[in-house]
Amino acid sequence: MNIQSMIKKLTSTITVIGYCSLVVVAGACSDWDDHYEASTAKGGSGFSLWQQMKQDTCLSDFCAVLEETKVFRMHKKTSVSYADLLNGGQMFTVVAPVNGSFNADSLIALVQTNQGDSVVEKSFVLNHISRSASSLTATGQSVLFMNAKHIEMNADSIAGVPVVEGNCHTANGVLHVVQEPLPYQYNLYEALSDLPDMFSIGALLRQYEEDYFDADASVSSGMVEGVPVYVDSVVIERNRLLWDIGLINAEDSTYWVVAPTTAGWQKAYAEASSYFVYDSSVLKRDSLQQRYATRSLLIDAVYNMTDQKSVNDSLISVPYLNWRKSYLAGRPIYHVFKQPFANGGILSNATPYPCSNGVLYKVDEWPFDPTQTYFTDLWVEAENTWLKYGEDVACTYKGRREVADSISNNGYLQIVPEKNTSNWEMTFRINSCLSGNYDIGVVILPRAVAGLANARPNKFRATIGYVDENGTNKTFTCNNTQFSTDPEKVDTVWVAKDFHFPTSSYGLDDVKATIKIQCSIGALENKKYSREMYLDCIYLRPKNSKAE
Repeated sequence: MNIQSMIKKLTSTITVIGYCSLVVVAGACSDWDDHYEASTAKGGSGFSLWQQMKQDTCLSDFCAVLEETKVFRMHKKTSVSYADLLNGGQMFTVVAPVNGSFNADSLIALVQTNQGDSVVEKSFVLNHISRSASSLTATGQSVLFMNAKHIEMNADSIAGVPVVEGNCHTANGVLHVVQEPLPYQYNLYEALSDLPDMFSIGALLRQYEEDYFDADASVSSGMVEGVPVYVDSVVIERNRLLWDIGLINAEDSTYWVVAPTTAGWQKAYAEASSYFVYDSSVLKRDSLQQRYATRSLLIDAVYNMTDQKSVNDSLISVPYLNWRKSYLAGRPIYHVFKQPFANGGILSNATPYPCSNGVLYKVDEWPFDPTQTYFTDLWVEAENTWLKYGEDVACTYKGRREVADSISNNGYLQIVPEKNTSNWEMTFRINSCLSGNYDIGVVILPRAVAGLANARPNKFRATIGYVDENGTNKTFTCNNTQFSTDPEKVDTVWVAKDFHFPTSSYGLDDVKATIKIQCSIGALENKKYSREMYLDCIYLRPKNSKAE
């Protein structure tokens, strides 16, 4: 059982006992109204919040937890307890649950553990304290508590928990007494990390947590022997993976997340992992495989609700909003999911789970198609000459821009042989290729795109370079044959069908997947074929793609 589940169990399993014991508690403290009228009059504005609670025997369990729980600053435990904090001059609102409504001894025992101390602080103590002085009103209000949760406070209840006595004003804030602890509501990140049926996802997500030192926000005292020294260091807790999929741990944002429960996740993860196999020469290849497989499953599962126009019509995932300017006419639009609640939609069989910053939609199966999410079409744009690999042979080239629906990325590469008899060669890297099967096409333009008369067809060979799982370089001569083009149209020449890349180059700087184009015109074929080529792009279509 995870720590937050332990907190939840400690504060919820005795709810019935808490309700039943209120009569006893109230009797021990005399009549509640009389008691709090007396304490308010007795303490008045001269009492601190801590003094007000300490004199009340009905709040002794809560006080005991506050005394044992230390304040954390920058993820480090200080010597200051929450009893000390509430006895000082800062203003707070405290919501105090009465004795018998939670297990104080178990919480205090948990505080003594290395991990439990900070969790008790966040999930229990800070869930009952706000840094502003807030009174209960008939109109109600949402109040930000110290664990960054927004909690609804009404005249007779707080977060749905009945108020026993409210608006006890002290010298440094306001005290409200409630029948039981306030429920701790997970945010989406916590739900994915800690809910039992989401454990497989959570175990992976937690691995990308880190403490980041923010030098700009820290206070420097200068340099000592060339090393900066800080008198006040600011350390930020963050998760590296969330920058890719969406900041679902932010309490001031609203997201929807769709995610499968354990069995569905494990099935989807096993499939995704098979597409991110790296060769043995790649440093930390297992870590890369895990990171990109996890990312690939979650990257389309998160939706920032401030960016959605009509959720019944479509949901747009975070990557589309970040990358949409790069999408080109005529290409598939990824990361947009039509009619999510309709039959067959990604949320058609989902169960909503409310969270503090949005809704988690639980599903039994990962509801996406890999060819619409991570195993997608690839384009190697020939005019992007930085994609060229190695030395060119017997040719010159120039990138051309031409705006037309039929031209990928509105550009192409004009390749000119050095001599009229030169059979040139040019090799291109295939970035972001996954370990899967592709149909591979070479897209060649007619001279008409440049306003010239149609010429003779091109004739060429194609060779694919790749590495196997042992890191050994391999080559494949496509179909062991030569290809020719139609000079009167934009011609996609399929040089390989169902070609399997055994390893992935996704996320690597050293890309070993390549395709070599070789002009292959014989000396007696000069009048039939042209050695000059207008190369648009190399197109890789995932096998079994819905676009097929």
